[in-house]
Amino acid sequence: MILKNINNISKIVLSVGDESGVGPEIILKALYSHEIPENIEYLIVGSKKNLQKTYSHLRSLGLENISNPNDLQIHDLEIPLFGKESQSSYGNSSFYYLTKAIEIVKQYPNSALVTGPICKKSWALAGHYFSGQTEVLAQSCGVKNVGMLFTAKSPITGWRLNTLLATTHIALCEVPQKLNSQLIHAKLDLFKDFCSTYTEKPTVRVAGLNPHAGEEGILGKEEKDWLTDSLLAWNKKNRDMRLLGPLSPDSCWNSSAKAWRDKDAEKHDGILAMYHDQGLIPMKIIALNYSVNTTIGLPFVRTSPDHGTGFDIAGKGIAQSQSMVEAIKTAIEMTKNSSLLNTH
Repeated sequence: MILKNINNISKIVLSVGDESGVGPEIILKALYSHEIPENIEYLIVGSKKNLQKTYSHLRSLGLENISNPNDLQIHDLEIPLFGKESQSSYGNSSFYYLTKAIEIVKQYPNSALVTGPICKKSWALAGHYFSGQTEVLAQSCGVKNVGMLFTAKSPITGWRLNTLLATTHIALCEVPQKLNSQLIHAKLDLFKDFCSTYTEKPTVRVAGLNPHAGEEGILGKEEKDWLTDSLLAWNKKNRDMRLLGPLSPDSCWNSSAKAWRDKDAEKHDGILAMYHDQGLIPMKIIALNYSVNTTIGLPFVRTSPDHGTGFDIAGKGIAQSQSMVEAIKTAIEMTKNSSLLNTH
């Protein structure tokens, strides 16, 4: 296969995700979109037969703005079923699509990975016990400190909203036990590297764990006991980033909402959230379908649409593809950035 290597990007590799969900549909819709560059080489990792089946079905529903799999580059993988089509079979296939896509990306410098949605329960039923794709990526690349960062570029102002999670796919009751100064410092190190590629002296806001950031220990003691001192200690050693917090979580994203809508509003470069839903709820409300999940700390760029498998709407032809379009555009933008180019 001849690589075009245009704009320092050799490939955008897309893993289909769970084929019983909306993954195949949104990929075929996104690759038809005029919003993504045409001078980039796209490679889909998945079952060509299932992509063709999806295409035929969507066409039968009257959809026209979708790519024909026969016109696309596909690394065709036919994973043996567990006896018959089942949740575990789809989970097994989506797991191996991901691992093959990672393998391909590692082969080509300046390539990027865009992953379709998967179902964690389906993975578990198939014997793949990971809490998400982020954890597979970290293990595959031998990287311990990775960050789950959600990013979105406002179509109104062009400002980019970034939210990094201190903890990811764990139960809420486990969050206070997981959080500590070492973890916070490691995530801030990642965030600084990311934000500094765009801003000379970035400003990052940090959400508190408790309501009102603990209210001086009245509503929770983590901020008073260690988080505030931890932030001060890190910022003392990193004067080239402005750190604000811990801030009350219920108002921490107010400035983000203003910056998303108003080009003259005060801007910041990112927010560090303490746990999954604390960061994801405001991201999805503010950015809606423009939010993208990206894993920072890897030797290559990885993005994913900020939504799940959509089993309830799969096959109906109504799945929105904007988040997948944004995931592709973000992967290209990040890979073009000289400070974020692949080192593999």
